Amino acid sequence: MKFGLIHYNAPGETVEAFLDFAAEAGFDGVELQSNDLWDEADSAADPLARAAEVRAYAAQRGLYVGAVAARNDFLTTDAAECERQVARMRTVCAMTAAVGATVIRADGGWRGEQVPEEYWIDAMAANFRAVMPFCDEYDVRIGLDNHGRTTNDARLQLMVLGLVSNVRFGTVMDTMNYRWAGHSIETCNRFYELSAQRCFHLHLKDGTGSFGEYKGAVLGQGEIDLAHAVRALKQYDYQGMWCIEYEGPDPYEYADCLAWAKEHVPAIA
Repeated sequence: MKFGLIHYNAPGETVEAFLDFAAEAGFDGVELQSNDLWDEADSAADPLARAAEVRAYAAQRGLYVGAVAARNDFLTTDAAECERQVARMRTVCAMTAAVGATVIRADGGWRGEQVPEEYWIDAMAANFRAVMPFCDEYDVRIGLDNHGRTTNDARLQLMVLGLVSNVRFGTVMDTMNYRWAGHSIETCNRFYELSAQRCFHLHLKDGTGSFGEYKGAVLGQGEIDLAHAVRALKQYDYQGMWCIEYEGPDPYEYADCLAWAKEHVPAIA
């Protein structure tokens, strides 16, 4: 069982400083953002060389990279934008492999106001289908995150998975995001059970409230039924990183989140 730290709201202004913090705090691995490895505004950037460099730096500190966040937007029906987003994902797949990770955390998309809701599922599924050959090429998998306002429903996530129908395409479970999107704790628990069936990557996250009332909390100090999520994942033999995310006011409290996870996650049955 490996515990990871997402490069978000954590100490370290550079990737190297973040990796130093993760190692010193006792984490086993990390999730990186695509822009940690690829400056898309720089036409001369070499994301594969940078990925190899970061991989070596992490390994020197006893860390591994468990996942890379794609920062994609597949909620589009514009043909030219679809082509651009799909081509971009090939680079993301390549640098994910180069950094030593096997999982890409993907968003559904952010254009909810531009694309009518009845087209969301089909639009996302079509674009994810188009990138599946890249997953085969680079031996990586993609998990659809319950992130933002468009994919924060496990039923929708599984509908997209069904339309893509590929063993390299699964879910990412963020334990707080369903609640952030306005779902009750009872519904969140049901969503954990659904998402766990095909879960490739995880954000263990706690907090209280929804939307503007949301407040992040140290693991075990919010209202999320973390034990229910952990049981669901174990029931379906989750093999990924137990990655921790924290959105409270003091990023150094990640250490308290890790202490909770190391004590409770192995013991939950």
